[in-house]
Amino acid sequence: MSPRIRGLLAFRAWLQSRPLAADALLAVGLLLVGLPQLFLDDVGTGGLESRFRSPDVPGGVLVAVIALALAFRRRAPLPVLLFVVAGGAVLSALRYPPSVPDVVAFLVAVYSVAAHRGLAQSALGGLLACTYFVVMLLLLPVSTSPMVFLTDCALVIGVWMLGRNLRLRRAYFAELESRAARLERARGTDARAARIEERSRIARELHDVVAHHVSVMTVQAGAARRIIDRDAGSARDAMSTIEEVGRTALSEMRRIVGVLRTERDMDRAGGELAPQPGLGDLGELLDHVRETGLSVQLWIEGEARTPSPGVDVAAFRLIQEALTNTLKHAGAQARAWVRLYYTDDHLTVEIEDDGPGTATIMAGDEARPGHGLVGMYERVALYGGELRIGPRVGGGFGVRARFPLEA
Repeated sequence: MSPRIRGLLAFRAWLQSRPLAADALLAVGLLLVGLPQLFLDDVGTGGLESRFRSPDVPGGVLVAVIALALAFRRRAPLPVLLFVVAGGAVLSALRYPPSVPDVVAFLVAVYSVAAHRGLAQSALGGLLACTYFVVMLLLLPVSTSPMVFLTDCALVIGVWMLGRNLRLRRAYFAELESRAARLERARGTDARAARIEERSRIARELHDVVAHHVSVMTVQAGAARRIIDRDAGSARDAMSTIEEVGRTALSEMRRIVGVLRTERDMDRAGGELAPQPGLGDLGELLDHVRETGLSVQLWIEGEARTPSPGVDVAAFRLIQEALTNTLKHAGAQARAWVRLYYTDDHLTVEIEDDGPGTATIMAGDEARPGHGLVGMYERVALYGGELRIGPRVGGGFGVRARFPLEA
């Protein structure tokens, strides 16, 4: 970009930030163009010398005052229009001929009141301008043809409509900018809410993974400690199970935390995130639980249907958390049952055990629900499901959740 163009753009920006200076420059430019023409025109030809006064210094001063009033056209458009109309009436009363500065000043004042004021003031100004203009045309000491009369009136009305349309257009663009700003603020709020929800989801996933696998490892380690002296082979099997469960826990934790990695980190690693577990992985989960000594049975009723991905993960995590609670509070000597009921629209998941430690499940610190139960409620509510948790008739503990197949 050339220095000249940059200078013009800078000058334009300066004028836009200082409307009073821009309007004053317009008024001065109008005088520089119009005043010489006012004194150079020969009104003595054509027999008009008896109808108009010849231009003189008082007339030129009055025209200059009328034109300079345009410096305030955006700050006070209606008073400026009234001043220009009054000045034009004085010029006509003193029999000065119409000139470029006062005619252009009148049209600019009409445009300004329509472009910078509301409908009430702009309509009042337009009515006043049209009335004044019609009266001045009728009182001119020269004959005016009907076509010229209609054309001049149409010019005044057109200038007013131009100012009005530009005001409406500015208001429209201002509303668009305001709406865009509101949408940007709403997008920022949604982004913050999404980050909070994502952190909650990751916290739930980490809790489920850590609680389940650490519980299995704790049970296996306790069993190995008790039998290591009399049955070294079984103790080694238990230790192998602990190793396998630990590796599985680390793998799932890497997968969950991996969602926080950037795309650049993923490309550098050359890998992709593994899919979330679902009901299809239920057999592997139950095998891990059975290795701790907990007897778990699975029943599936109804025609198995594929739930939505979110419901699939939520149902799996619910079963995992419930069995983890059974291990922690009822012990490996208890029995557990997992039932899946499929209907056309819903999936019901039930997990029950016959352990004696049901009271400790419902209470955390200060008798408040533990994080695991809170996570259960959050998962089920997230997908529009219903959850019931409590002691089981005949002893033990039960968890029952009902999910819509389509979340």
